[in-house]
Amino acid sequence: MLTPCIGRERVRELLDSALSSSRWVSIVGPPGSGKTLLARHATAGTSGAAWVNARGLRDTDAVLTACLDVLDVEAAPGDTPEGALCRALDGSDTLLVVDGVDVDAPGPDTLGATFQQVLETTSTARLAMTALTMAGQPAERVVRVGPLPVPGIHEPLAGPAVDLMRNRVETAGGYPIDLVANESDVRRLLTAAGGLPLLIEQFAVQIALVGIANVVPAASLSEAVHASYELLDDDQQLCFRRMAQMSSPVGIDVLAEIAGVTREVAAPLAARLVRRSLLEVLPDGRFDMLSPIRRHGAFLTASTDDGAQARAGLLRWADRAAPDHENFGAADAPWLGDLPVMRTAILGACADAATRDTGYALANRIFSSLYTSMRAREAVEILEAALVSGDGPAAIGAQVARRAGIAASEVRGTYEGLWLLDRADEHALNADDTDLQLANTASIRAEMHLDAGDLTRAEKEAQRAIDLDAVSRSIVRQATRTLTDIAVSRGNFPAATRAAASIMASTDANDERWITLSARTLLGKVALEQGRTVEAASAARAVLRDARELAEDRVALLAETLLRTLDHDYTPMDVDRETLPWAVRLPVLAQDARDLFAAGDLPRAAGLAADVVVLADSSRLGRDAVDGRLLLGRAFIALGDIDQAATTLLNALDQATTMPMPLRIADALDGLGYVAEQRGQSESRLLAAAAVALRAPRHATAWGYSADYPIEPARVAPHGWIERGEFTQAGLRSVAAIFTGAPDPDSLRATPLALLTRAERQVADKIADGLTSRQIADQLFISPRTVDAHLSHIYRKLDISTRAKLAAMVADDRAS
Repeated sequence: MLTPCIGRERVRELLDSALSSSRWVSIVGPPGSGKTLLARHATAGTSGAAWVNARGLRDTDAVLTACLDVLDVEAAPGDTPEGALCRALDGSDTLLVVDGVDVDAPGPDTLGATFQQVLETTSTARLAMTALTMAGQPAERVVRVGPLPVPGIHEPLAGPAVDLMRNRVETAGGYPIDLVANESDVRRLLTAAGGLPLLIEQFAVQIALVGIANVVPAASLSEAVHASYELLDDDQQLCFRRMAQMSSPVGIDVLAEIAGVTREVAAPLAARLVRRSLLEVLPDGRFDMLSPIRRHGAFLTASTDDGAQARAGLLRWADRAAPDHENFGAADAPWLGDLPVMRTAILGACADAATRDTGYALANRIFSSLYTSMRAREAVEILEAALVSGDGPAAIGAQVARRAGIAASEVRGTYEGLWLLDRADEHALNADDTDLQLANTASIRAEMHLDAGDLTRAEKEAQRAIDLDAVSRSIVRQATRTLTDIAVSRGNFPAATRAAASIMASTDANDERWITLSARTLLGKVALEQGRTVEAASAARAVLRDARELAEDRVALLAETLLRTLDHDYTPMDVDRETLPWAVRLPVLAQDARDLFAAGDLPRAAGLAADVVVLADSSRLGRDAVDGRLLLGRAFIALGDIDQAATTLLNALDQATTMPMPLRIADALDGLGYVAEQRGQSESRLLAAAAVALRAPRHATAWGYSADYPIEPARVAPHGWIERGEFTQAGLRSVAAIFTGAPDPDSLRATPLALLTRAERQVADKIADGLTSRQIADQLFISPRTVDAHLSHIYRKLDISTRAKLAAMVADDRAS
């Protein structure tokens, strides 16, 4: 239940009116004026209000990240927090309430300018914030909250300030104030408070405890807080000082540990501080301090050991709350509600050489819970901070660096974790089991290269892992799984079958069963590529069943994706795509696009395939990028956009040749063959012959959308295109030349917009028409993220940075 908002009826009316008519409302006033309470009352009945605690956050990215966390939105690799926030708010009925903002002076990179950009690029985003000063932006509507009016010396002793004091005295357990007998004292204290609600509340608590005649007026808010502090007993004072050391809200278990008391004792201690307005209870039950009160509490501990004791208490709580084993952790672990506190405990421990080993161990122990709960961004932030604090224990340090590398590759892009793997190798050199640690890291590095589509380097690292693990052989199975995947991608099916057989012949440890399941899935892919569809479907169903029994969700989804390719009547699991790791999400989204394609929903299929391409490129998942482009090219063909199909398929051909993935090269050649046929080009049969020449030695067949447009192949592939069963660079150049003709005369006009692709020009035209990213996405059947990706490319090509500038350039071009 909210504390009554006494004396603010007029401000409430203004605030309600502002919120109903403006998309951005700033509640501005001095410390202690009650801005947060007003915001809570004004938004209490608002459906879809999302509350962000921005106290203590001093830079724009930190505030935007906090907003995304509250909205449960994950930014894609290469994405900006601003872009992710725009997409999250546009088209929704969410009111984002950002409390305690510290807005800098006006400028292009401040939080206020960023919020202005969010409103300009969306149609429905709504924002409310509390701050000491206004942001000074065009879209901002300001509601000022000043002190309550204090009765003058010749005015009756009545009004909101008097009502607030009387209410708070009774709430704190004091006797009702006799306004006649105590008139001079009441006037004295209200005048000293200057009408600030927080000061009035502090005086009221003191009145309840020592009587109104004994309360000494404070010259400042800090003095008023100190006067209230002096009236606490020893245990309450200690709890207050320890809470002042916390930079974020805490749960009751954390409060008990830092205060050095039991949970049962901590609850009434906290309740007394709440009643004295020195602590506040948040809607989720955690405790927090207002910034002015925390500042005074920190001042009180300048010459005490409370800071050290609070840090020690945090470590005790963290050690008790974190999973006991480094490889196990639930996604619903209770401590995740206090994740900011866990971060503080770990980083505080790592900052001190005496406790750094403990900090490293805790960081390692919480990783599984973070990874399982899809909090890879938080994981990499904590693990990276531990690593840069200084060297920890060698073996644990190597594992922390590897895990940071895994999380970084998922959050920021495939290769963004490589430097962390190099750091893991540095730790490994000082470990007792150096070769084993190096083998572990090499196996993860191999997976990164595999995801990126660099099959040569992936094979080299996987083989290195096997060679280093000559004694324990604990890494061999995982590295062999990587080699199996590489062989499937290269179309080397005999090697893939041998490697998978060696995996399945060995014994599964409890945490390695996924390796066998993955190997079986890869054998199912081999069967599909070779036209043994019944066998492939049977393998996928078996893996899916076993993976579900073992709760191996990641492998289950990938097996299900294979099954969906083969059985169009299969009903997939209901999965929130946005929560999936990128390496799993993109294959699932690609299959969603195939299903739309098969159902005849071509515009949506093309839009989703474009999303896959954008996401795969930004996260550097090369193999997924090839699959996305192949599907997008086929969608363009079905939509009749032959020129765009040719461009997309040529890009897919180039990527697949670099890797190399011969069967995906064949798929691209099939699509290009159809494009050439539609253009009346005689080379269509040569392209089809090259596709046949790539599949034949592998006993592979065209399947899925690659078999939709069969072309009668020429008798043999052109000379020099295929050597030893592989597509050559000479072949790539020759194919590109087939589709290189004289440019469209319109493209030769002396305008910068000629640099844009057809898709980019479509987006530019919509921007000039005043549409938001979501509106453009709806019209072009793509996602807002793809629109923003096109905009990034447009800005880079045209050397501009705003929609307004782009709209002006398009308008000038239309007028010429």
